[in-house]
Amino acid sequence: MLSKIKKAYQLLKSIDLEALDKLSQKIDLPKAMASFSKLDDKQLKGLMKMLEGGKAKKELPPINGDFYELHLRLSEADRALQLKVRDFMEREIRPLVNQYWLRDEFPFEIIPKLAELNICGLTYEGYGCAGRSSLMEGIIAMEIARIDASVATFFGVQSGLAMGSIYLCGSDEQKEEWLPAMQQMKLIGAFGLTEPEVGSGAAGGLTVTARKTDNGWVLNGQKKWIGNAPFADVTVIWAKDVDDGEVKGFLVRKGAPGFEVAKIKGKMALRIVQNGLITLTDCLVPESDRLQHANSFKDTAKVLQLTRAGVAWMAVGCARGAYENALDYTRKRKQFGKPIASFQLIQNHLVEMLSNLTAMQTLVYRLSELQDAGMLRDEHASLAKVFCTLRTRDIVSRAREVMGGNGILLEYDVARFLADAEAIYSYEGTKEINSLIVGRSITGFSAFV
Repeated sequence: MLSKIKKAYQLLKSIDLEALDKLSQKIDLPKAMASFSKLDDKQLKGLMKMLEGGKAKKELPPINGDFYELHLRLSEADRALQLKVRDFMEREIRPLVNQYWLRDEFPFEIIPKLAELNICGLTYEGYGCAGRSSLMEGIIAMEIARIDASVATFFGVQSGLAMGSIYLCGSDEQKEEWLPAMQQMKLIGAFGLTEPEVGSGAAGGLTVTARKTDNGWVLNGQKKWIGNAPFADVTVIWAKDVDDGEVKGFLVRKGAPGFEVAKIKGKMALRIVQNGLITLTDCLVPESDRLQHANSFKDTAKVLQLTRAGVAWMAVGCARGAYENALDYTRKRKQFGKPIASFQLIQNHLVEMLSNLTAMQTLVYRLSELQDAGMLRDEHASLAKVFCTLRTRDIVSRAREVMGGNGILLEYDVARFLADAEAIYSYEGTKEINSLIVGRSITGFSAFV
């Protein structure tokens, strides 16, 4: 009895009587004590764990869109470069991207900083270029698009389409003049193929004409949706030779007489990218500025094949950015007293997003391996473009959905990914055209008009 009295005294000393009084006004204490006394050891431990749950902070797994750890296949040097680009994008680009996207302006201050990374023209040999793998080029495109697809598009036009045209189709003199400065991003390039009435039909339907004269080539017509054109130092213009009907390439310098660019306004996607409507009115281009090894659309297609794989990687980056932002949001956002990431339906959305993202990553990884092995065919790049842009659309849509109303606010980033995914879905060949390229390769029949 004495022992029980001592235990009761110690218990009373540890009880906050004021708190106990407040509790007795809310619940029937004798009834609660009777219920607690009936619980077994396992039930009591569970109850105490629940009561103490708010005290210890739960350790959450890291946010990682590379679920199958594909980065482990990279060399130490390639992995270091990937992380260097990622750090740059997080530190330099993420803080300013939304304000420029909203204003439909380009942050020119990032160009010298991008140049310091030494990643422009990454796969080319010579001219200050690094001569790295196509796989590494794709990974860099993904890392840039993971933060912003507009900056990735600007960089892709510069490093891929513009420099690629000169690298594949230019003379030695043209390469020496342009590529070193473009690699250092001291000169910016644009790529003029699409026209106001000609998109998918560029192979045989270009309306911009080129006529050879004693003084050079005279270009007439319009180009539309030309990224970087409003401020580019050189624009690669693809035009149809009126004499032989073949497509040829021309290097049109900034300020050339008869060359005018109007910025396209009112875009809902890739708003940082400055797209131009180019009007060529008797624009005279000297023979020395004609791409000497671009003599038909087959040469143009070589450039497009070179860059289409990069667009697939860009789609992966856009999807990864949306997924990682959405996952982070759902772990912080609370409803009904719990993070919404703990809800079954939210987890289902996240897993479907990750499944698509992982499939995309493994596909483009293999695509770049084929490219590095010299085995890349048009249909390989087209299949990746079709699949990745379709799945990206689905991922960004689900990312917006799990974020509810906040998903349409720029400050949470996913709204930008959602809009930009629509442009990636269409450029560098629509889903339909790329599907027909793949369809032709697997059936043996061309379904093109």
